[in-house]
Amino acid sequence: MPYEYLRDLLNQSKTKIVLLVMDGLGGLPVEPNGPTELEAARTPNMDRLAAEGTLGQIIPIRNGVTPGSGPAHLALFGYDPLRYEIGRGVLESFGINLPVHRGDVAARGNFCTLGPDGTITDRRAGRIPTDEAIPVVQKLKAIELPGVEIDVEHVKEHRFAVVMRGEGLNDQIDDTDPQRTGVPPLPAKARVPEAEKTAELFNAWIAKALELLKNEPKANGLTLRGFSTDPGLPKFADAYGLKAACVAVYPMYRGVSKLVGMDVIEFSGESPSDEFAAVARIWNDYDFVFIHIKKTDSKGEDGDFQGKAKIIEGVDEALPKLLDLKPDVLMITGDHSTPSRLKTHSWHPVPFLLWAPATVRPDDQAAFGETACARGGFGTFPALDIMSLALAHAGRMNKFGA
Repeated sequence: MPYEYLRDLLNQSKTKIVLLVMDGLGGLPVEPNGPTELEAARTPNMDRLAAEGTLGQIIPIRNGVTPGSGPAHLALFGYDPLRYEIGRGVLESFGINLPVHRGDVAARGNFCTLGPDGTITDRRAGRIPTDEAIPVVQKLKAIELPGVEIDVEHVKEHRFAVVMRGEGLNDQIDDTDPQRTGVPPLPAKARVPEAEKTAELFNAWIAKALELLKNEPKANGLTLRGFSTDPGLPKFADAYGLKAACVAVYPMYRGVSKLVGMDVIEFSGESPSDEFAAVARIWNDYDFVFIHIKKTDSKGEDGDFQGKAKIIEGVDEALPKLLDLKPDVLMITGDHSTPSRLKTHSWHPVPFLLWAPATVRPDDQAAFGETACARGGFGTFPALDIMSLALAHAGRMNKFGA
């Protein structure tokens, strides 16, 4: 991360920075020369900001590399995901206040639906609602294994987190999710000899879990992803001199924020308007606010082009609530692309908009979309650079050198 060289350039200021992330924002046209989901959405507020600001497109990891949500968000926060590898398990656990200490091993679980032959027919168990999933998670809490302590907690909908604690555990284990249907879940497999014992323990836990789940109508199977432990990341305040807050609905994004030292704000509701109202409530207490919108990604993974465009329109409709707070710097982007045409994350560059009335140099683009962003003044650049851009436009950095 840029912490090492930025530290000596930072100065104190009363300016406010907002990072608004629509998860999986980037898309693709459904037909040649057609619009992407962002371009198809009606977004008068974002288009105005695009005309007054500067556009570009960001590369979350490296060209051609498809990112997971965890590393993509680390990149947005200025932490090089190739240096700081963090599994989904610790992110989900931190997001629901499930303790993970150095040496513990956490995994993110998905309930899935298995056919009579043991193959996966639905990787997300029909996205069973939370009230149906919680009793299923309760069943898993009964599992015990010798020599380790096991915590299992529900996260949201079909997701849960499991943490194993004990001596000699190692998180270097491959996911059990094959990322496709028509095949059985994979066994937990150690990447290094030191993780063999831990993989055996998780496989024993999985076997007991499947016995408990066998009569469930939808969630009769499970997969585990992102085996990980607390990485001990440098803190956001030390890196940037900012008091930072996170406003997010989904636990995983609250988790990655908590890992870097942001305060996670509690609030009611799940709509963009609810999130922006929460930002207004804490506005005077923070220098930097990260806002996360999840459902753009969910609709993309579901292959719902119109649904994704509708979510983007909902964010745009609520945006005046955020603009009324008069942020000095507002950045709008995604963590990665999730084209509904592909129904999954992709490697495509992500649209990026920076609006900073006092300092911005507008380009000649007047709409927020992939085509305009590809032609924007920032060009195509690494996601790692957005924090230094934000600090500069907020007047929070001195010059480098004499």
